[in-house]
Amino acid sequence: MKSIKLLDCTLRDGGFLNDWNFGEASIHSIFRRLVKSNVDIIEVGFIDARRNFDINRSINPDTESYNKLFQNETKGNSIIVGMIDFGTCPIENIQDKKDSFLDGIRVIFKKKDITEALKLCRQIKDKGYLVSVQPVSITTYSDREWLDLIDMVNELNPFAMSLVDTYGLLHKDKLFKYFNLLDNNLNSNIEIGYHAHNNFQLAYSNSIELLNINTSRNIIIDASLYGMGKSAGNLNIELIADFLNKVYDKSYDIFEIINTIDLEILNYTTKYKWGYQIEYYLSAINKCHPNYVKYLESKNTLPIKEINRILSQIPKEKSLTFDKDYVEQLYLKYQTKNLDDSSAYLKLKEALSGKSILLIGPGYSVKKEKEKIKNFILENRLVTIGVNHINNYFDINYTFISNVKRFDQLNCNDKNNDRTGKIILTNNILPKYSPDYLFNYSALINPDSIVGESSLYLLLKILSKLNVKDVILAGFDGFSKYTHNYYDNKLQFYNHEQNGKEITVAISEQLNYFQKYLKISFLTKSDYTTKEFNNV
Repeated sequence: MKSIKLLDCTLRDGGFLNDWNFGEASIHSIFRRLVKSNVDIIEVGFIDARRNFDINRSINPDTESYNKLFQNETKGNSIIVGMIDFGTCPIENIQDKKDSFLDGIRVIFKKKDITEALKLCRQIKDKGYLVSVQPVSITTYSDREWLDLIDMVNELNPFAMSLVDTYGLLHKDKLFKYFNLLDNNLNSNIEIGYHAHNNFQLAYSNSIELLNINTSRNIIIDASLYGMGKSAGNLNIELIADFLNKVYDKSYDIFEIINTIDLEILNYTTKYKWGYQIEYYLSAINKCHPNYVKYLESKNTLPIKEINRILSQIPKEKSLTFDKDYVEQLYLKYQTKNLDDSSAYLKLKEALSGKSILLIGPGYSVKKEKEKIKNFILENRLVTIGVNHINNYFDINYTFISNVKRFDQLNCNDKNNDRTGKIILTNNILPKYSPDYLFNYSALINPDSIVGESSLYLLLKILSKLNVKDVILAGFDGFSKYTHNYYDNKLQFYNHEQNGKEITVAISEQLNYFQKYLKISFLTKSDYTTKEFNNV
């Protein structure tokens, strides 16, 4: 009869979120409570020679570090394992099992590293450890490649070999295919593990389906507290433990597990995101690395449907290894289209030449100083241009939008909106109508600046060529993590807590540059202002 083991990987996989900095007290608390919960296997972290010993982290350079970290702990009935990502730790950092707190070591590796990774597995096994072979991204293996790997693993004859669904791509039929190839061809004494991710919300259901397969093979199921883990997260250990108790007569202490979540894990939910999210769903349906989605989302210029179109262009050979330069080129190619906009410049120059321009941004000051702006508009003969939003407070002569995501959000395909005035667009946007003015996006952007695609930057670049009298800014407040950045929270696509200051400095520098061509002043308070600028 098959044996089922439950493996907790919180201290290892969960560490991708907090750089493994759980803190010494929490590491011990999590470990002790998992032992008390009767979890069969506890993975205590990465063995990574690139790191120095840190008693507060569950990533350390050698096995001796884990002796130091857990020197006063008892294992109970649990098997204790660490993990090596092949290429990050030499065999010299692994002491003999008899001298180690660890009972076993799991080795993850990419398909290109099979031969050398299995050599490392052999060396680790020779030192007395239980070894688990962990090929990542198993969905990249053909049947023939999978069988060839199984043959090599049989020669090694490790403790276990795992189905590692790195990006959560497996549905039941494919999971069964890879499992059955293992079950029918792997040495009978080798246990089969399953490590799932939740991109398709299938970690729990797939695990149950796998456990229900009629096999005499011993099975190891990976899970983590509250599903804490890289990207979409892992199988929730509290869910699968409860299932195993009810269906397979296991004796995991569910309330001890839940108590551990309450005391040690829930506090991380306010700092980090894991579990099912649309970005991980997008990466799964396009069978690509999640960082491609994150990178495109970080641009804050594209709605989801446009991101999906770019992802669909990534070739198979590049899909599961993130290539920043490649996706940047795809992005720029998608955003830029050749356009002769000379007639748009002539037409807008005729309309604006010699006039004062009030640019109205979406900053919180627009709401706070609404009456001041209204009175200023009434008292002065100037042209008003709403920048990257539709403002319902003031009469607007023009609306300028260069951000596809903002255009989509504002439903600007309806040209009958009487709050927009005339429409000025860049040609990365493809409306259902012909805008009043259309400019060449690729000729305006500055890819060397972090604000080189901002709507304010692009519009000032246009205005600098139109012989306008002066430009007054209202509602361009800067970015702060301490105050409201927008008059409407729905307009905030991005959390500027990390780089808000950097963006503010970059925009200030660009405004200083445009002072060569435009007289720029501020009507409302702004963090962009320096001694170079005048306030109205």
